[in-house]
Amino acid sequence: MVITRLNELDVSGIALDDSVPSDHSAIVFNLPFVSPGLPKKTIAYRQWKKLDRSSFKADIQSSSLCQTTNNSTSIAVEDYNRTLRDIVDRHAPLVTRTVILRPDTSWYTEEIKREKQKRRQLERKWRRTGSNVDRQIFQSQRALVNNLIVKAKCDEYKSRIANATSSKDLFKITNSLLHKKKVSTLPSHESESELADLFIEYFTDKIVVIRDSLETSSAAENITESQRIFEGTRLCELIPATEAEVIKIIRSSPTKSCGLDPIPTWLLKECLDVLAPVVTEIVNLSLTHSEVPPKLKHALISPLIKKLLLDPDVFKNYRPVSNLPYISKLIERIVAVRLVKHLNDNGLYENNQSAYRELHSTETALLRVQNDIQQIVDADGAAILVLLDLSAAFDTIDHVRLLHILEYSNGVTGSALEWFRSYLSQRSQSVIINESESASIELKWGVPQGSVLGPILFTIYTSSLGDLIRKHNIYFHLYADDTQLYLSFKFRNNLTGDNAIKVMEACLADIKQWMSENLLKLNDSKTEFMLITTRHQKNMHKDVNIKIGDSDIKPSSSARNLGVIFDSTFNQDLHVNNICKKAYCQIRAIGRIRKYLDRPSVEKLVNSLVTVHLDYCNSLLYGLSSELMQRLQKVQNTAARLILRLRKYDHITAALRDLHWLPVRRRIEFKLLLTVFKVTQGLAPCYISELLTMYQPSRTLRSQNHVSFCVPLTRMASFGDRSFAKVAPILWNALPGNVRDCNSVPAFKRRLKTHLFDGLH
Repeated sequence: MVITRLNELDVSGIALDDSVPSDHSAIVFNLPFVSPGLPKKTIAYRQWKKLDRSSFKADIQSSSLCQTTNNSTSIAVEDYNRTLRDIVDRHAPLVTRTVILRPDTSWYTEEIKREKQKRRQLERKWRRTGSNVDRQIFQSQRALVNNLIVKAKCDEYKSRIANATSSKDLFKITNSLLHKKKVSTLPSHESESELADLFIEYFTDKIVVIRDSLETSSAAENITESQRIFEGTRLCELIPATEAEVIKIIRSSPTKSCGLDPIPTWLLKECLDVLAPVVTEIVNLSLTHSEVPPKLKHALISPLIKKLLLDPDVFKNYRPVSNLPYISKLIERIVAVRLVKHLNDNGLYENNQSAYRELHSTETALLRVQNDIQQIVDADGAAILVLLDLSAAFDTIDHVRLLHILEYSNGVTGSALEWFRSYLSQRSQSVIINESESASIELKWGVPQGSVLGPILFTIYTSSLGDLIRKHNIYFHLYADDTQLYLSFKFRNNLTGDNAIKVMEACLADIKQWMSENLLKLNDSKTEFMLITTRHQKNMHKDVNIKIGDSDIKPSSSARNLGVIFDSTFNQDLHVNNICKKAYCQIRAIGRIRKYLDRPSVEKLVNSLVTVHLDYCNSLLYGLSSELMQRLQKVQNTAARLILRLRKYDHITAALRDLHWLPVRRRIEFKLLLTVFKVTQGLAPCYISELLTMYQPSRTLRSQNHVSFCVPLTRMASFGDRSFAKVAPILWNALPGNVRDCNSVPAFKRRLKTHLFDGLH
């Protein structure tokens, strides 16, 4: 049987080969098969390397862009885009050519080519003569070629890794070095333009269906009872930006570009000395005239599959990733500075909201949630945890309602409010696939996900949710569209347990109603519910369910919460498994190219791709069992051996000290103590600071000048003794005074790491 992708095969010359004595005969035949050549692709590019920077800047300075003053933001943006495109087309015109897609062999040099040719000649001579002398000469030449290739690859890989500026770049470089091909994750299609139209239609219809399914009986103009009335200093206008502020923000922002930008962002940064006044003028025209031009409100959408294992032909498995013009995001960054300052000065942030806030992170949010649950179980025996899921949360926000919340609950009025009105109105988007772009669709609802202000506006839109939950006396924490609810559950008293379920269901009913009134969709079926207790009681109350809308949610044994896997007994076995799986996957990948890398390059790869898994939210891992801690330590040991080229059973303590790595247990203590130090310096969220109580001695002591904390009483080693409120004071009070008395974070890190290293002896 011949299996092939061709429809027809012209098989000829069929014969039996009986030359080999056997009871099986070989069938010999001819196939008209031609080896396919390397694939080709037509690309369009600009020759940026040949760009004359001086001449380019001179043309910008002599253009109308720097000579005229505009009174309209739209005209200024139009002039900016048109002029820069014309200058770019003159200096770096778009060039198209067809290239052969060859394997990445940028390390291949002319010297290697010559030595390989010489090697082939020597091999032929040896094959012809059979002389031992010729064989030795050939082997020497072969070793020389191999060494040249290894050295060339080392130099190439070292250069590429050294030039990487982020973990994302390192991922791309590692994949290219490992020759991992990018798997196509788009649905099968005949025309890219038709596929782009199908995607934009699907993304638009999805939001329309969600909006139609929500309750819309309440008027959007009315403020619900759960929203507070603003009392404080109002934000009436957006202060214009200085040229120095614009330059600082541009230089500190990521170097990302959009297909709608007239020049790439890296070139804009290089030409800031001539373009900074122009860009500042555009920014200030937008702020003073309360106008965001439509050209800055159009987003290019790229469909991104949610997980590689999902079916690429199903549209619901894709999420829309927005890309906006750079000038648009620059204006947003400047407005965000003023808006965030207004929110902080007036205390308008929800205390238990951690997303998109300075000094707040997923780790601080989870540290507080885990601490509360551990103390609840320590006191009452069990806790209920509910993780809510929203459908397309950012895309269904009602603009009229958001503007009213900004005005009445957050004190944004006057020209500042008009700027936000212009920012939200007449937005549009289109899907782009390679070079094909779909029709443009107007966005009637939602905030742009690829924007700077979008996430901040979402937290403002949902800030009143916290007041609603407090009415039910339920603990909660918000992180963007992720909402966590938890409360105590007593096993010994069935009536108390039933009451806890009823309280939670009543709260969920009110949340669902609030979501419906605010045109947000709570996804009942994807909401997760956990009953957290000790391992001795985990089999009790398996039949406990929570009702949300028309869905009965059964308790899960584990759930992923902001990247950390929570389980029903908090032993964190599943989370440790996940860490080890991800870390070993990256270690194996780096090991495949280890011989081509020097030590600094390997260290950079390991720190970016392996250590990051060990350190993410590792403050939650204090008190792990010795077995789980040893598994994490083995990951670190394997990474150290990879860097230092050690064998499996070589002693590891000296290796960790050589790399200046703290063992995993000490790294966890380091993170916890750093969090406590930030509390003493006012650099931690208030919900973390309130977990610690300053110790006030009743009489004068020599140690009274050192900050100490009270240690609360707990009952269970597996819960209360592992909580941050108990662990942090114990670790902090044990530190020597010279470490605790630091006045800056860098100095504290240095002294703390030295202290922890000294404690290893």
